[in-house]
Amino acid sequence: MAVTQEERTALALAALGEVTDPDDVGELVGTDEVEPGVVDLRFVCRLSAYTGWYWTVSTSDLPDGEVTVLEVELLPGDGALLAPPWVPWTERLADWRRQHPDEDHHGEQADDLDDDADLDDDSEVDEDDLAVDDELDELDDAELEGALSPQELEHDPDEAADGGGHPDDQDQDGEGEGDLRGPRPAEVDRSI
Repeated sequence: MAVTQEERTALALAALGEVTDPDDVGELVGTDEVEPGVVDLRFVCRLSAYTGWYWTVSTSDLPDGEVTVLEVELLPGDGALLAPPWVPWTERLADWRRQHPDEDHHGEQADDLDDDADLDDDSEVDEDDLAVDDELDELDDAELEGALSPQELEHDPDEAADGGGHPDDQDQDGEGEGDLRGPRPAEVDRSI
């Protein structure tokens, strides 16, 4: 079934209307049969950031089939603003260093290697770090001692109302003998 150019253009414009505002699509500037059975229609792109770009709609053109849209894309034309080609970081850094020969670049690599060696060396342990770590462990133990878990609080709501006491806080006659648990979490000073 033969399709007129107007019908193919209308189909392409309808497809473009699904991906962009129709105001962003300009006039039809060309059609190309890119391979047998595929016809591309190119429309001017009116987006200000895409000067020189074209909306391209690929359509089928098979003798026994209905015309359909295969693909819709925004492609650069001649003279379109494009991103520069990607350059690996090592090459960009080497170019920068060549452009700035008066700056000291030799020490940077040695410093970086020293920093990496410090991170990877687990054999040396700083005694001050261990002391601070032990102090934090003691604070955690003090906070947790005598505290009820959420499950314990569910089973004994009276304890939750009392502040979540612990059964060991009571002596034989049921009287509390004072708070032997240590500071509660709100009472612990964590400032160093």
